[in-house]
Amino acid sequence: MGTVVVTDGRYRASIAAIRMLGRAGYRVVVTQTQADLTLEPPGFVSRYASQSRWLEGSADDPDYPDRLYALLEEYDDPILFCVGAATLNAVSRQRERFAKVCDFLIAPPSVLDALNDKETVHWRCEELGIPVPRQYGGEPERYPVIIKPHCGEKFGLKAKDRYAVASNAQEYAAKLAAMAKYDPHPIVQQKVTGAGAGASLLLDRDSRLVAAICHRRIREYPMSGGPSTCCESFYDAKLIDQAYRLLSSFQFVGIAMVEFKGPCVLEVNPRVWGSFPMTEQANSPFVCRYARAAAGERLHYTLQDYDVGVRMRFTLNDGAAMLDYLRHGKPRPFFQGMADWLRAKEALSAGDDPKPWRRYVRNTLLRR
Repeated sequence: MGTVVVTDGRYRASIAAIRMLGRAGYRVVVTQTQADLTLEPPGFVSRYASQSRWLEGSADDPDYPDRLYALLEEYDDPILFCVGAATLNAVSRQRERFAKVCDFLIAPPSVLDALNDKETVHWRCEELGIPVPRQYGGEPERYPVIIKPHCGEKFGLKAKDRYAVASNAQEYAAKLAAMAKYDPHPIVQQKVTGAGAGASLLLDRDSRLVAAICHRRIREYPMSGGPSTCCESFYDAKLIDQAYRLLSSFQFVGIAMVEFKGPCVLEVNPRVWGSFPMTEQANSPFVCRYARAAAGERLHYTLQDYDVGVRMRFTLNDGAAMLDYLRHGKPRPFFQGMADWLRAKEALSAGDDPKPWRRYVRNTLLRR
């Protein structure tokens, strides 16, 4: 097995990637930029991290790609697995240059920009016959509606701030004006009801599907529509097919999660997604297939190659979510969360590698 460089060891998703690659026999090198984290990242203390490498400065620095490139040059044909969005975008902008020193599956900037633009995704779905929420060009005919920028990430907004809900005309005017501070022409869509789900796909160099996994949201924080704090793996061939048709229409390469609400596509995250640790907890070969496909191996997609019915929670965040549901007069999710203390897997915990979870808790408490 070769060497895989996993970037941004501070993120929760990096822990799952490090473990799965290490267990498969890869030599795993974990990186972290010093300006973005003063504490030792959880990824550094994994037993499966062969090397831990600090990089000067921030991932947002103009010369960050140079520092990462120099590190990659030290290894013999490494595979690059980008966890953070800043790193992914930096490498995407210099794909031809980085291809000289490592293998990876990363789409060009134009494709990433298109998939990050919610309106572009909306109209492409309509062209493909994939259900999407109704979109309004002016004042909505009915409420409630969702108001959101074309790409909240570009404006530096946290996940919970990337949308606003308006239940009447007065709220609509106020929240439209507030969102216009970030995007002068925000998107206004019908608020869709139904269960939230994600279909996460891996596409190879030729935009062929080589891995997929689905998860449904159980709880989120804040409860009005923030990131998932508890989710469950399941399999849905139709969701995977719709997600693949959408991504392949852009000639996408790499990792992406297509977010659904009920039958409708809401948006695309063309990168490692928040609940990525589910790939480890559900025994998915997703990460190892990334490494093999990035190295040029031609793989064939295998249906449902992971465990379904696996419930996973981010314990600290899920505790906050449970209290949020209770404060808003919804006791049922709170008591479901209490039951999940016994039946759900902690996203970052592993019996053969306990240190990353402990370090994550320690770092979280120290930051707060």
